[in-house]
Amino acid sequence: MKTTANTILITGGSAGIGLEMARQFVALGNKVIITGRDEARLNKAAAELGNVTAIPFDVSDANSVASLVSRIKTEFPDLNVLVNNAGRAAVHNLAEGNNAYDIAEAEIHTNFLSVIRLTELLLPVLKGQQASAVINVSSIVAFVPGQSLPTYSASKAALHSYTKSLRLALRDTTVKVFELMPPLVNTELSAEIGGENGIAPSVLVDDLIDGFSTDRFEIRTGQTEDMYRFYLSSPENALLAMNGLS
Repeated sequence: MKTTANTILITGGSAGIGLEMARQFVALGNKVIITGRDEARLNKAAAELGNVTAIPFDVSDANSVASLVSRIKTEFPDLNVLVNNAGRAAVHNLAEGNNAYDIAEAEIHTNFLSVIRLTELLLPVLKGQQASAVINVSSIVAFVPGQSLPTYSASKAALHSYTKSLRLALRDTTVKVFELMPPLVNTELSAEIGGENGIAPSVLVDDLIDGFSTDRFEIRTGQTEDMYRFYLSSPENALLAMNGLS
């Protein structure tokens, strides 16, 4: 997939991984649209990046999605890359009975169901381009769950499964389907689980750009690749190691 002269929509593009994606894609000569729920933070990101379009947007809200899709079709009919990056995560313990259902409902809605809705609504635009792509951002926990992020892990496992099905469904179209699987990354989202020990967002996005340019459809960066190989050889031991129990 070409890495320049694309029109790219990045959900959750105002901070963390999404912001770094926007920065690197802009530097490569792409037209970039970033979205986020926090308008002030979104505008700050747009000011920092310069040559981007910022659109306040809540991926979990049906009316917001409809408005965004309408605007894309009108103002950006050349959209050819959709990056489903927006996400939410909560640390909790399933053994303590601390509102797991409500936490899971919010995570599944944002991290999984909302991806399906937005992708489906934008597929007609993407399929109309000569070359296009969907990039879904899942996680190392799509393979091996972390007990402190149990329902987040489940949402990313669902996204991984959906992404594989989507790739098969679109195999005879112009749309390529990528999955970026980060390990621990040093972002605001991961602060509660020791994100300062993770890799820099720039390292992750460097690998994304490389995988994108070489059609490496499952981009398992750093420790994700290691854990994936461990999981294939011994699922039980990989689960213990992921959770510091080995």
